[in-house]
Amino acid sequence: MRSSLIRQRLRHNKPARIACLYYPTMMMPAHAARAGFDAIWLDTEHSTWERRELQRLIAQHHLANIDCIVRTGSRHASELYHLLEDGATGLMIPLVNSAEEAAALARATKFPPTGQRGLDGAGLDNNFYLDGTAGYAAAADAETFLILQIETPEAVAAVDAIAAVPGVDGLFIGPGDLSLRLGCPMDWGNPKMVAAEDAVAAAAARHGKAWGRPSGSAQDIAHLTKKGARLIAHGSDFGAVMTMLPTYARTLREGMGGD
Repeated sequence: MRSSLIRQRLRHNKPARIACLYYPTMMMPAHAARAGFDAIWLDTEHSTWERRELQRLIAQHHLANIDCIVRTGSRHASELYHLLEDGATGLMIPLVNSAEEAAALARATKFPPTGQRGLDGAGLDNNFYLDGTAGYAAAADAETFLILQIETPEAVAAVDAIAAVPGVDGLFIGPGDLSLRLGCPMDWGNPKMVAAEDAVAAAAARHGKAWGRPSGSAQDIAHLTKKGARLIAHGSDFGAVMTMLPTYARTLREGMGGD
């Protein structure tokens, strides 16, 4: 069982550094690991990923020794633990609105006694059964994690009960969906967003769970870490392309004399 970099960071009360990957790019894990990231979050909720290419990319994370978080819209138990068997270090589940939903997800992704995850041991996560399954279940629960997204007013209202569920390891605020449903701008200075963030931070602290959200600036990252956030997402392939292409286009125009 590979040791999770995020788990190591959290054990030392250090924030985890997470990038986002919207589309399959085989070189991303190696480059992210070299740059100092602890994990890449693969967005399979909003982007199209073939299952075999997802398996290949998870394997690239193992080669680069960087955590792989898969955000999936699936709630099917065998689909969820199959992703863990394929080598995903963590799962991020969007739009979790109640403790009952949280408990069902924990049951699907944790082995007994916490949950009811099915045991196989022949996947990448257990080195394809080369050493059997003695200690596998305990190691899997210790080195993988379940992150639930708080993205609705209902989730904010229930966040303390969600955080209290055994087997839930982290809470992650989804700013786009949350602001849309709160009827306010996607602005972390907006009072509604501040109140939601405060509620998540308080629930996570009360129950000893990690929490975080995406962040776009060093100042905001400093604010989050001071507030106790330990799951900090910054940077993505989508954002890099948006920034890179206008920069390259300006260089071309300058080289061509502005034409």
